[in-house]
Parts: sequence; C-alpha cells; structure tokens
Amino acid sequence: MTHRLRWPIAFLISSAIAISYFDRQTLPVAIAAIQREIPVSNTQFSQLQAAFLLAYAAMYAGGGKLIDLLGTRRGFLLIMLWWSLACASHGLAVNFAMLAASRFLLGMGEGGGFPAATKAVSEWFSVSERSLAMGIMNAGTAVGAVIAPPGIALVIGALNWRWVFFLSGAIGLLWTLVWHRMYFPPAGQTAVRELSVGWLQLFGYRQVWGLVIAKFLSDAAWYFYLFWLPKYLYDVRGFDVKQVGYYAWIPYAASGVGCLCGGWFSGRLLRAGCSLNTARKVALGASAGVMPLIFFVTQAPVQLAILLFSVAFFGQQSWSTLVMILPADLFPRSAVGSVAGLVGFGGAMGGLVFGLVVGYLLDHGFGYSTVFGIVSTLHVAAFGVILLAVPKVQPLE
Repeated sequence: MTHRLRWPIAFLISSAIAISYFDRQTLPVAIAAIQREIPVSNTQFSQLQAAFLLAYAAMYAGGGKLIDLLGTRRGFLLIMLWWSLACASHGLAVNFAMLAASRFLLGMGEGGGFPAATKAVSEWFSVSERSLAMGIMNAGTAVGAVIAPPGIALVIGALNWRWVFFLSGAIGLLWTLVWHRMYFPPAGQTAVRELSVGWLQLFGYRQVWGLVIAKFLSDAAWYFYLFWLPKYLYDVRGFDVKQVGYYAWIPYAASGVGCLCGGWFSGRLLRAGCSLNTARKVALGASAGVMPLIFFVTQAPVQLAILLFSVAFFGQQSWSTLVMILPADLFPRSAVGSVAGLVGFGGAMGGLVFGLVVGYLLDHGFGYSTVFGIVSTLHVAAFGVILLAVPKVQPLE
C-alpha cells in the first residue's frame, strides 16, 4: 500500500508547487491593474521582486535545514500556511511599502517548498525513479503559471485585483487540509549506513559550491522570465491584460513539458544502461543547449517570439528538474533538504541580483535587447560550472 502511494504524493506536491507559482505570478500579471491605484516604476517593480527573492533566498537556505529537523510532513504544512496568508495580505496593500512587505513575507514562506519536495523524493523514490518524480513535482510550476495569466485576467475583469490575492491565499489554505490528512513518511524504510554531514560541513564540498553557483546563473534567467515576461508584453509588445492572458500561458505550458521530458529522458538513459553521471549530464547539456535561442526574441514577430520563449521555458525547466535532483543523487538522505536549500538559495540570489540589474538597465535606456543578450549565455555558463565542480554524479563517500 505504501509503495502505491508514492505517485499520488508526487502529484500532491506538484499541486503545492503549482499554487506557489500561481502566487508568484499574481503581482506580475496584475501589475497593470495595480498601477492604476499604486504607482510602480520599473525600478520599484524590480525592488518588489528583490523583496520576494531576498526572503525567498534566506528561507531556502534555512528552510532546507528546517525540513530536515521537522520532517517533511510538519515542515511543508507550516510553510504552506505561512505563504498562503502572506499571499492574501497583498490584497490589503494601499501603497508601495505594503506591497513590498507582503512580497517579502511571501518569499519567506515559499522558500521552503522545493527543499521539502526534494526531501520527499529522497524518502519515497528509488534512484531510477527520482528524476521523473521530480519532473512531475516541478511540472507544478508550469500548471500554476499557465493558469495564472487567464485566471488572473478573469478575476480582475469580474471583481478587482485585490481578489486575485484573496482567492489565491484561500486555495493554499485548502491544500494544507489535504496534506495534513494524506502525507506521512513511508513506513518500513530500511536503515542504510550513510555518510553523516553537518550543515556547516556542507560548505567544504565543491559539489555544493558548484550547484549553488550554477543555480545562481540559471535562475537569474528563470526569474527574469517569470517576473518580467508579462511586463515585457505590456511595455514592448503593447499587450493589454486580455492579450497577456491569451498568450502568456503558452511558454509556461512548454515549461511543464520540459519538466517531464528532462526527468523522463534522464531516467530513460539510466534504464538503457548509462551511468548515473552520463544520464544526468547528457540531459543537462541538452537542456542548456537550447537556451541561447532567446537572443533573437526582440527581433521576432509576436508569434515567433512566443515560440522562442516557449523553447527557452522548456529548456529551463528540464534543466531545473535535473539540477534539483542532484542533491538526492550526491548526498545522504539526512542532508538532502539542507543541500537543496543551499542550491535554491543560490538560485534566488541570482534572480535577486539580476532582477535589480534589469530594472536599472531598462530605466537607463539599454533596452530589452541587452537584457536578452545576457540571458542567452547564462545556462551554458552554468553547465560549464557543473562539469568542473561535479566530476562524477554518484553518492559521496
């Protein structure tokens, strides 16, 4: 019975990730409506994302350790309660400072989501199943982001922007009830002799530093896509809220396919007899290889631009699925949450720093061509870092 529960649990965690990505998209998609009541410049918009990512990064690092201490069940429950209430609080904002405070609180909650997911994968899934399981969980990012543009546009049209945040928070609270009833650590796990690694000792492993730096680079690109795509469509392509709702979900749908394909492809290579090292690195290299195409997006007509965004989103989330499974491949189960937290911290800091750079560049006349030129190089550089820092993907001894 316990064995059969593992896939329903993967889908349950995927639904939590979907909620988190819907919550993250609430501000970017609703920003045009919010600006009619609360003035927000490009620089201030980047500062709102920085407020989220600063808290998100800190909680990602600390949240991983928290998950290791509290366990997946209690830790994820507390995290979801916090971020659902924080999301709802945006609807009460009357000025920029209140928006920033709500964004900071949301980041604090959501920072523990992926460490908890990675921990659950290490508890429930064998090595050959882990990449597909993480792909299913990571596909929640696409589900939430696909639903967000049309869903938010619908709520704004029927009610107003404040109800976007109230309803999103309520959905998260409902999820906690299901989680509390359904999730328990798998029974009957065999005790295995594992390397014991303390939190501070993790900083002595070059594999940890390599994953953190690679995630810093690749997530700088991902958070730019996530937070700035709707604004790019508003500001450069002249879209209104309905057009954003019509087009902006497409790249996120492609990202969901990328999550599943990256996880499936790596698992398929393993089942075909490839080593764990080969299976992970071939899939990572293929994911990074499509990312430079985004360089051409500013020169493309709308339909081709959406296609290029879709290719980039596909590659990014295939990449992300594989990077986030590496802590479970390399480190003992007792340290997986902590390592995943540190890796996610690196990603959030990359998003924070690059988001501020983007805001500065756009407000000082550099334009989106410069920004996309930078973004097109980041995943290739990140793959190079992984090749140098992780010579062989195998459990550390």
